[in-house]
Amino acid sequence: MGDDNASSSVINNNTLISKLEASDPLYLHASDSNSLTIVSIKLKGTENYKVWSNAMMLALQVKNKIGFIDGTCEKSTDVVLSRQWDRCNSVVLTWLLNSVSEELYLGQVYSKLATEVWKDLKETYDKVDGSVVCNLYQKINMFTQSNQSVTEYYHKLNIMWKQLDQILQLPSCTCDASQEFNNFNHLIKLMQFLMGLDSSYEYVRTVLLLKEELPTVKDAFAIVSREESHRNSSNGSLKGQTQGIGFVSKTNQNFEYKRNVARNPNQGVKCSHCNKMGHSVEKCFEIVGYPSWVKPRNNLRKKVVTNNNAVSDVPGVSNNPPNGGLTPDQISRLLSLLNDKPSDNVQSCNVSGFFNQECPGDW
Repeated sequence: MGDDNASSSVINNNTLISKLEASDPLYLHASDSNSLTIVSIKLKGTENYKVWSNAMMLALQVKNKIGFIDGTCEKSTDVVLSRQWDRCNSVVLTWLLNSVSEELYLGQVYSKLATEVWKDLKETYDKVDGSVVCNLYQKINMFTQSNQSVTEYYHKLNIMWKQLDQILQLPSCTCDASQEFNNFNHLIKLMQFLMGLDSSYEYVRTVLLLKEELPTVKDAFAIVSREESHRNSSNGSLKGQTQGIGFVSKTNQNFEYKRNVARNPNQGVKCSHCNKMGHSVEKCFEIVGYPSWVKPRNNLRKKVVTNNNAVSDVPGVSNNPPNGGLTPDQISRLLSLLNDKPSDNVQSCNVSGFFNQECPGDW
């Protein structure tokens, strides 16, 4: 008979617990285990208590367990609900211990109530440390963009602003003095944001500061961010144009080279006799003889080309050429030909140290 009563009592207890609604602080989801870490940040001490406590409050609010740290959820006199309360208290306590550093964990692991742990941590670490405020304020004033994107720079700066505001926790008020202080606080943040921008945004910064009504820091961020987007878009277009010009230039160079090779197939050939480029030894003028259209340099002595391919060194053109040489009439006609413009199929090639020669492509 006693076993039947105990079994009936267990069934009634389980039934009562199962009827708890999700909005009840005593309700525990299947995932609410003692090994759960509900915040990603661990409490280290005064330097991050504000951040940690805010994160923990948000997480406990989602779990509907705020009452277990502020004392509003009191223990019931009902046996079944009292046991459920103890269970919930233990779960919340482990969540707190899982989110503190190892040093703090050892000091709180023997606590029995989540409210006691929360109160002790608050009284110990919820303090305005002058060194923490000084270091954070100095970091804000020295923080610069340093080639970061405007969005990344503003995001990091905004985090430090919120940390400082959370540490100071100035009282809220609706009076005129409070509004003036808020305006002054926003002005300081605007100056800090503009001072940290890279020098490439100096013009934008000057334009913003010259406005009769200064923008808010959010509006200033939006303006500078649009300027950054415009620059990135312009740089992308310019890069594409430069690549296109380089491609066309390279194409033109290749075409010019192929055209030159087509006009003079011997462009890369070197003569083994005179060591000049553009012809082979079989077509060297010094061996086969110079043609009649060879033009001598102005600063060299004149050369007379004879019929037997021999070159005579003379200070000038003689009116009495040697046997087999050019007559004065032939020389006059030759000079007139030299003054004429060469035809298009003539290629320039330097074949000796004495002449700039105009040679056809088939030589």
